[in-house]
Formats: sequence, C-alpha cells, structure tokens
Amino acid sequence: MNSSLRLFSSELTCPASESTQNANVNFLLSRPSLRVSCFVKKGGDARVRVSNRDGRKTKAVVCCQLMHSHKEESDERKRRLQVVPVPVQKADFVRTLLIDNYDSYTYNIFQELSIINGVPPVVIQNDDWTWEELCHYLYKENAFDNIVISPGPGSPACPEDIGICLQLLLKCWDIPILGVCLGHQALGYVHGAQVVHASEPIHGRLSEVEHNGCQLFRDIPSGKNYGFKVVRYHSLVIDSESLPAELIPIAWTSSTSTLPFIGSKDFGKSNTHEAQPDQSISIDPLLAKVGNGSSNHFDYGKTRSARVLMGIRHSTRPHYGVQFHPESVATCYGSQIFKNFREITDDYWLRFRSSFKETHAYSDACMQVSSANRLYREVCRSISTENNAVDQLKQIVHADRHLEYNKAEMKHLEMFNMVNTHHATTGYKCLKLKWRKFGHLAGQVGGAKGIFCGLFGLEAENTFWLDSSSTEKGRARFSFMGGKGGSLWKQLVFRLSHQSDGSSKGGGYLSTEDSQGSAETIFLEEGFLDFLNKELQSYRYDKNEYEGLPFDFHGGYIGYIGYNLKVECGVKSNRHKSKTPDACFFFADNLVAIDHKNDDVYILAIHEESSSITQWLNDTEEKLLSLNGSVRMALERQKSLPLTFSSCKVGFAAEKSKEQYIEDVKKCLNYIKDGESYELCLTTQIRKSIEELNSLELYLHLRERNPAPYAAWLNFSKVDLSICCSSPERFLQLDRKNILEAKPIKGTIARGATEEEDEQLKFKLQFSEKDQAENLMIVDLLRNDLGRVCDPGSVHVPRLMDVESYATVHTMVSTIRGKKRSDVSAVDCVKAAFPGGSMTGAPKLRSMELLDSIESCSRGIYSGCIGFFSYNQAFDLNIVIRTVIVHEGEASIGAGGAIVALSNPEDEYEEMVLKTKAPTRAVMHFA
Repeated sequence: MNSSLRLFSSELTCPASESTQNANVNFLLSRPSLRVSCFVKKGGDARVRVSNRDGRKTKAVVCCQLMHSHKEESDERKRRLQVVPVPVQKADFVRTLLIDNYDSYTYNIFQELSIINGVPPVVIQNDDWTWEELCHYLYKENAFDNIVISPGPGSPACPEDIGICLQLLLKCWDIPILGVCLGHQALGYVHGAQVVHASEPIHGRLSEVEHNGCQLFRDIPSGKNYGFKVVRYHSLVIDSESLPAELIPIAWTSSTSTLPFIGSKDFGKSNTHEAQPDQSISIDPLLAKVGNGSSNHFDYGKTRSARVLMGIRHSTRPHYGVQFHPESVATCYGSQIFKNFREITDDYWLRFRSSFKETHAYSDACMQVSSANRLYREVCRSISTENNAVDQLKQIVHADRHLEYNKAEMKHLEMFNMVNTHHATTGYKCLKLKWRKFGHLAGQVGGAKGIFCGLFGLEAENTFWLDSSSTEKGRARFSFMGGKGGSLWKQLVFRLSHQSDGSSKGGGYLSTEDSQGSAETIFLEEGFLDFLNKELQSYRYDKNEYEGLPFDFHGGYIGYIGYNLKVECGVKSNRHKSKTPDACFFFADNLVAIDHKNDDVYILAIHEESSSITQWLNDTEEKLLSLNGSVRMALERQKSLPLTFSSCKVGFAAEKSKEQYIEDVKKCLNYIKDGESYELCLTTQIRKSIEELNSLELYLHLRERNPAPYAAWLNFSKVDLSICCSSPERFLQLDRKNILEAKPIKGTIARGATEEEDEQLKFKLQFSEKDQAENLMIVDLLRNDLGRVCDPGSVHVPRLMDVESYATVHTMVSTIRGKKRSDVSAVDCVKAAFPGGSMTGAPKLRSMELLDSIESCSRGIYSGCIGFFSYNQAFDLNIVIRTVIVHEGEASIGAGGAIVALSNPEDEYEEMVLKTKAPTRAVMHFA
C-alpha cells in the first residue's frame, strides 16, 4: 500500500458502519419569488431576513431540524460501498459534479478541475436538479466520482442560497465531496455547527494558514512564514466551539490579521505559484510614510485575535471543506489542494468501489471521455440561456458519438475561418475588403484630431471615433473613425421592452435606418445580443484580404451596449429604465485607421461581392492628402481662443446628496457584513441642463485635458445623442488569434501637486490593502468570466495590480488573458462577462440585484461598453467611465466606486467626486 493510501485509511473509516447523526437545521424550500438571507449569531439565535423582489421585508420563520434517515438509502448505494477484494487501477480521469451556488468564482474551479481531472466537470446551479434527479445520476448512472460545492453569497442557513447542497452533504455520505467557502460552511452547518459572523469580514485579502497535515494538504507547508498564504472571501465562519465530534478541524489561521499582497507580476496559467517564507513580503521604505490604506474605523470586538477555522473534514465520510478560496489567483498551492482531492477520490474508490461500480464505471467513463469536447460545449455554450442540465447529462451518460466525430467537426469549423457556421443563419453575405496605406502621414496632417475634423467637420453628425488619445507605455496604438458610409452602412437603435411585470428576458424594439434614409422597426424577442450574434455569423470573407493590416477592426459594428442589457446576460430584470437607448450601433463599411506607433494612416472599405467601392477610396485619399498645414493652424487657433462662459453658470445636480450617498455606502457595508456580497460597485449620476452646446468641441476639450487609451466619440443624430468618453479601462478584447483580454481598473487616487507628493500617492495606492483587495476580487471575477469561454488552462494573469498614471489620477490595473474556445462566438464571450465586473462587484449576479435596490436611477450608457465588432468577429470594448452623455438637452455623468469591508463611507464619497472632476470641468467650460 502506498503512503497516500495509508494516510487516507487513517483519516477515514468505512462509511457503511456510520450511525445516523442528528443535525440542527431544516432544509426549507423557499418560494422562488422570495430572497432569503439569514445567519446564526453566536449563542444560537437565528436571524432571518426575507425580501420580496421589490426589496420589501417580509416576516418568515426558519425551522431548525434537518431530518435524515438511512431508510432512504438505495441498494445501489450499499453495494457501492462493498470493499473490492482485489486492487483496481486508478482511472486516468475523475468525473466531478460541480455545484454552482450562483457565485462569480465557480468557473475558476472549473478551469482547475478540467486540467487536474483530465475531463471537464459538469456544472449545475444549486436549484437546477431535484433530489430525485441527482440520485438518478449519482447512483443509477454512476456518472460522477466526486462532488465540489462552490462558494457563493449568503448563508448555508438560507435555502435559496444553498439549494440542494445540504441534502448532498447529509445523504451522499458515500461520495467524496469538497466544499469551498459557502460549501465549507454548509458542511459544518448540516452536522450541527453554528455559522456566525466573523470577527471581521475578510474579502480579497491574504492570510497564512496552518494545517494538521491531512491528505487534503499533502505537500503543502504549514504555519507562519512558511508560504502557505491563501485568499479569503467571507463574512461568516463556522464557530469552532460548536463543532460536533464527527467534524475534525484540519486548518486554521493564527488570527484574523492579514498580509499585504506583494507578488510576482506574472501568475502564469494557474495559481500554482509558491510563496517563499518571509522574503515574499518586502515593503518599500516609502510605504511607512504613506500607510497601507487599510481602514481602522471598525470595531469587531475582543475575538479579533482568536484562531479562525479554515478547514474541516468528516471523521467517517470523505467530506472536506475549506473556508478560503484555493482557486484564487493569489492563493499559494491552490492547485495542489485540488490535486490532493483527486487523489482522495482515487483512493476512496480503490478501497470502497464495489464490483458493480468496477464493472460499469469504466464503460460510462469511456463514453464521457469520447464525448468530452462535445460535453464541454454543451455545458458552457451560452451563459444567458437556460440550459437543461438533465438533458446535458443524458448526453454524457448515453453518449453514442466518438472522438473521431469531434475531430472531424473541429476540422469542419476551421474550414469556415472561425465563423462558427454551425450557428449561422441560412442567409449570409459575402464581404470583400479593399484598403490603402499612407506611411508616416498622420503627423503631417494634424494627427488624429486634424484628420477627423478635416474629413468630418465640426458638426460631425452620425460619426464615430474610437480614439486612442493616450498611447504612452503601449496602452493603446490604433484609432478608428468614420461617418455615414456606403450601401452597407446602417444605424441601429435598440430599446428594451421593459415589461411591467418584471419578467422581460431582454426582448425589445430595434429601429434601423440605412444610408438612403429607409427605416424600419422590428421586435427582437431574443434581444439585441442574439441579433448581433446572428448578424456577425452570417458574414463570409476571405481572411487573406486583411493580411498585412496591423489592427483587427476591418469594418463592421461600432457603438455602445448600455448597462441595462445585463438582462440578456443572466440578470432577471432591470429595476430602472434607461432614458437613452439600450444599445446604438453603426454598421461601418468605410473607415479611417491611424497607427500611432508608426504614424501611418489606412483607409478601408468593405462591400458585398457584387458591388464596387473604388470611388469612396479615391475620394477619401484625395481629401486626406489635401489636409495640410492650414488645418493644423485652424486647430491651433481654435485651441488658443479663450473659452466662453455662460453668464449664469448653473452647476451639476447630483442624483443623491452627500448624506444619501454615504448612507448607501453603509447599506453596502451591511450587505457585505452579512455575506451577501464581497464587493459592491456603488454608483450615482450627476446631471446638468444645457442649451446650445457643440458636443464635438466638448469632446475635443475633454481629450485634450484628460487623454485616455480607450476614449471615444459617438454621435447618433437620429436620437439626439452624443457620447464624449475618456475611459482608461478596457472591458474585453478578442483579437484575430482568438486571444481574449480584460484590463479591469480597481483602485484610484488623485495625482499629487509636486513630484514628491505624486510619488508618495502612487506608492500609497500600490500598497493599499483595501485597493489590493478591490482589484484582486475583480481579477478573480474576470478569470471566472473568461473561464466560461476559454480553453482549460489558458486563463492567466500576466500583469497583476500595476499602477498606471493619467492626467488627474493614478489607477491600479490588472490584465487577464485566455484562449477562446473554438465553439463559442464573439458575442458569447461578451455575454459571459457583461457587464464588466469592475462596475458590478462580486458575486456578480447577487451584487447587481443589491445595487439595483440601492441605486435610484438607471446607469444608462454609463457602466456599459463602447467599441467595435469587426465582421470577422474580432472585437475591442471599453468600460464606459469618465464619460459625458449629451442627450436631449441634458449632460449626465456617472461615477462611483467599489465598496469593500475596509471602505470608509466619507472616503468613498470623495473618491466618487474625484472621478467626476475631469468630465465636469470640460462641460462647465462650454455650458
């Protein structure tokens, strides 16, 4: 017997001899229309909060007795536990059922297990299956070898938060289970332990862990200064004093004290990095002068120095739980924990697999592996659609296709230039591209500003300009601009239907207008993103035509997606209706591109196979080459003119007063304390009525004062809408090599008045534990979002918590990348990640639900994204921040910040105001 098996046998006795355990909780099934939140205070009192969808509180009673009887055990279960008389070879793969508790980190676990197990897990949400359905696949079909229960918001005492997980933990005593965070708390709760408020909420922060050396922590160091540092996201904990005899503590933190994150800038493709003792924490001497940014405004009582339970296992069952998050990018040895759980699973079935299991599991497993690629597509195809998990699993267990089919299918897909033709509509368009390059021309004709004004004038109706006005340090390289175009040009305006009963799934009205002025309005039952997906997949093209172009936008859709389109990405409803359209796009068939690195200018035009576009190229080339010094002089004269001020300067009116905003911050802190969220990105709006205002001049002024890499100008004259955006943040990019990239910003501080003060403030941001926690939580969230649509093992973080400096602020920026799966489309990727996690918080769905109840108006375009979808499905989208929206005689600006457990309400208000300064100053110069 090998050492690992020997260790395992000392940890676990045969579950067949286990006696029935009494528990102190009742699995209460709540109505879907109610949101139940509850926790147990130390001392045993249960507190319950039940809210209707509209946020009104309702009384409810939670009964605390979970009934369990061995009479429910099936014959299959008993036979399954018979000891195999002869050794059995370990399987080449392990089949995991991953229960998602509506968390935003579940697909980080999915990515880890896909590599470690050798086959992707099957993911279901905690209310997808009934107990009878679970029993069928666990015991009749023998479809899974183990179960992992994900983290999630809320408490294990709340049925809507934990779903089927309590029954799994209580009744599946013969299947290896690993619970993470909420799953860990559920393991304690179901056996009688109390789940209580932690002495301090810990979210996105690191702690050192010591453990007892059990198999789950094999090959992992233990104790202070030995490098086992983990990321924690929790407000509730298992009260160690209430732990029943059958649950054994296996890991702790020595106290609730946390460590600053200072680590490698490249975290590779997983969280397998190993921190070095002590030497990994090296604080710059300047940090002592500026502080670490942590808040000291909370008093969590005298238990602050007590040890916190970080891991438990059952004495006789193969059930384990860890309070921390092994899947986090900053957790050391996280992958090793999942590897050890696989070993626990292998060893368990070596000891206790029955001859029935031995005979049938191999053939079932072979069927799963032979259809692994198809399974991977079926389970994760579309995040917003309601997948039938039962049907998916039937395809796994009763698979009748083989790897040869999948290989042939993949080859077939490649032949269609990654257009995913198996989803395409029957009517498709063959597009042809022509382009011309003018080397080193941009600087000679006034740069991007000179070219835009020279070609499109100062009125600039129905024009677009994706403007990389800040290109230093390689932040951005290309700008794209254009106006009303040729025969393929059209303008799209989409408004959600906003059904009064709140049941809208995203359907709405799409108005289109072509270059000839012909207009129509249709109802899109499946919503705008579904329409956009079908449109993009209907195009056929020859990729050789854009060989030689250094950028990925070759024509296609350009515009914005408003925040309320979250209802097409998994959110059930919007509480507030947007004043502006929910999406507006041009289909740009003619455009100008500028390469700021090489100072080159390109003109591009696309047309259908039967038409010609030579005339537009000729005309634009002539105009472009005629731009000369006179254009630059005119622009310089305009720049030097004194700014005109209105005789009556009425400032912006805030949607909420300072006092109201601070109260909202406190509400967020209470939700965080109760475990409802790790981080809530609270926002508000300020507005100002305007009369006559040249929006383009406003934008030119804004880009001059606050240049940004993802800036944008959009004008949709049909709906009296102009967007002046100076965003420093990329939401999501997909390049022609199918690499996805997100660059979230979390953590902002003002620039200093002197060079010394500026450097101090920069270091203060870099080493602020609060800002590090904000950033890390969103990095893990975006790793999860990319993990839904990327190849297993490909999601990585090449840059973590870099500080970038702009005209008015320093910001903390991270970079996440992954390789898009071949079976998902560009729009699928957007739906998996929209809205950007930096504007919602985590877990995303619960956080957006809470924010909708706190915020008093729609965010509209703010918090959405602006950018392009090229006809070859490459895209690049920003996050709409630092933006002025000019619509129907009003200028509006959105701003906010991430609220975490360390937040101070006054400081959060000041940060929100700081983010409005550049755009408000620009408006006040003109209106």
